[in-house]
Amino acid sequence: MTSSSDTFAPNPTRELAAIMFSDIVGYTALMGRDEREGLRAVREHREHLRAVLPQFNGRLIGEIGDGTLSSFHSAVDAVNCARELQATLVENPELRLRIGIHVGDVVFTDKTVLGDGVNIASRIHELAPPGGCCISERVYEEIRNKPEFHVKDLGDKHLKNVARPIRAYALTAADAPGQPRSPFVSSADAGDSKRRKFVMGAGAIMIVALIAAISTWKWMGQGSGWLPAGARTPAMRSIAVLPLENLSGDPAQEYFADGMTDELITDLAKISGLRVISRTSVMKFKGEHREQLPEIAKALNVNMIVEGSVLRVGDKVRITAQLIDAPTDKHLWADSYERDTRDVLTLQDEVASTIAQQIDVKLTPNEQARFANARPVNPQAYEAYLKGRYFMKTYRVDPALEQYELAIKTDPDFALAYTGLADAYMYGEDLYFPGTEVMPKAKAAAEKALQLDDSLADARTSLGAINFWYDFDWTGGERELRRAIALNPSSAEAHFQYGYLLMFEGRFDESLAEMRRASDLDPLSAEITNDIALPLMFQAKYEAAREQSRKALELAPGFDFAQLSLGSIDSHAGKFTQAITEFEKALKLTSTPQVVLPALGYAYAKNGERGKAQAILAELNQMSSRRYISPLCAAIIYVGLGDKQRALDGLEKAYAARSQFLAYLKIDETWDPLRSDPRFIELLKKVGLDK
Repeated sequence: MTSSSDTFAPNPTRELAAIMFSDIVGYTALMGRDEREGLRAVREHREHLRAVLPQFNGRLIGEIGDGTLSSFHSAVDAVNCARELQATLVENPELRLRIGIHVGDVVFTDKTVLGDGVNIASRIHELAPPGGCCISERVYEEIRNKPEFHVKDLGDKHLKNVARPIRAYALTAADAPGQPRSPFVSSADAGDSKRRKFVMGAGAIMIVALIAAISTWKWMGQGSGWLPAGARTPAMRSIAVLPLENLSGDPAQEYFADGMTDELITDLAKISGLRVISRTSVMKFKGEHREQLPEIAKALNVNMIVEGSVLRVGDKVRITAQLIDAPTDKHLWADSYERDTRDVLTLQDEVASTIAQQIDVKLTPNEQARFANARPVNPQAYEAYLKGRYFMKTYRVDPALEQYELAIKTDPDFALAYTGLADAYMYGEDLYFPGTEVMPKAKAAAEKALQLDDSLADARTSLGAINFWYDFDWTGGERELRRAIALNPSSAEAHFQYGYLLMFEGRFDESLAEMRRASDLDPLSAEITNDIALPLMFQAKYEAAREQSRKALELAPGFDFAQLSLGSIDSHAGKFTQAITEFEKALKLTSTPQVVLPALGYAYAKNGERGKAQAILAELNQMSSRRYISPLCAAIIYVGLGDKQRALDGLEKAYAARSQFLAYLKIDETWDPLRSDPRFIELLKKVGLDK
């Protein structure tokens, strides 16, 4: 955290204070295992803290995720409070804290507290072992002559979002024979400090501030930008932007920080000279700790990490940014950017173009023009747009639609809101709604977005997908997707959709190349990893296909569509008994049984278990009274049962509803028994796959 100017936060009061930051060890893993236990741990942490603070004249000044900020007028009081807090928890192995303390200038406003004391305390705690406490040199100077305190000198440390090195000390206690080991000492204190085990997944505390690049020691105008002397980092062409930390102190502002992360990734991905990792993969590291950067870079296969924080107060937005050479874990450059919310798009473009300049990536004339022409936005419209994106990422489509429509109502010329609206309408097509109900709305929204701004790669990706999934316009779909890739070479979604289009046309090698490119850009996406299995399966490369689905399950244990794919691979290989086992596993995992049941019913039918296949038909018919069920579901089971006419009836009804799954007609051998029938031949012509 950095000090805020008086103009940024009105009516501030300044004071010198000892700031204590504490958070829960292992909170990320705990929330992943049991959300209720995670919330209980946070509640217990705060209850213990509130009980201890009055004894040492402390006050609680902030709560951020599982972390807390407390203020003291005395460094000695702060350290004694930390010791007492840890002592109260020594018999509770399920609740271990890390604590950091620093003395520095802080600024109190009506809404938050900022400043050097907050920033360093909230960073230095990461050096502490579980159950331990780290202090800065300024705190050490206050307690060094107190015989009851023992410390270990950790040397100078480079902390996130802190330009200068900070000397750090670990608070310890003299061990006496027969006495329990102090909670301030851990086995990690013996010898060199060890990195924590790398854990994939989202955490509760957000990663703090940073972005950009290289050259010689220098101060960068409006910030504290700095670079190591002399050296230039070679060929920095792959970058991951880790989730920007929300410094507002208000968890309700999480959508804003996540949205700014998305937009920065999108801006960087427009640069043809960069390989930029997609949001799905980087969001798995939300809340990961600083010392895990090399492991994160290895998992994402990048050599550069962009870290950052975002703070919004009133009508101002500030991004603090830093670029790190991931293999060596060296900071290369840091700076801060601040603008009015109306100019937030310009702010994002400025950060992205600075990164490109610093790493010697030459922008094309078109890229330069895009970065130079960001238009002002209505702050209320932009906020609604970010909320819409946040809801979509958590699969809440109705509130997302409401927010996108609110953004458009507020600013009818806001192109990004129409892009979001198109994606929201597309979600769930053929699962929850017939295509004819939602896809025309999605297409109109995508076309409106491009009418307002024809450089939007996401809008072109959406339009391209609509063209082939719904309109069965394969030429138009390919044209739009190739344009999207030209505008945003690092768009995993554009490559992914293009891979699907190529697969449906039977261009399997090209399809694999595009899907693997998408996976390269989004390496931790279980969905993309799994779907690479499809073109392999349709080429009868069954073991290679299985390997892809197994990898997806490793990335996301319990992923229903990967389990479904394993069954589909066995089914296509003619191993129907094994397929049934896999489909039954998928059925237990899924929240959309209408996707699994047709495949299971088909496998039952092909395995001679006709009664079970008929029972699934009856179940789907009963489900259709409560929710939309695509006519194609019954058609799949009927073709397995050998009832060609009912299968064709179902396919024709599916075409009337514009079912996206008709795109598989050319390549899926499930439909082989129907291929000589005139009705099927006519249907292939209608969907443009008769060539």
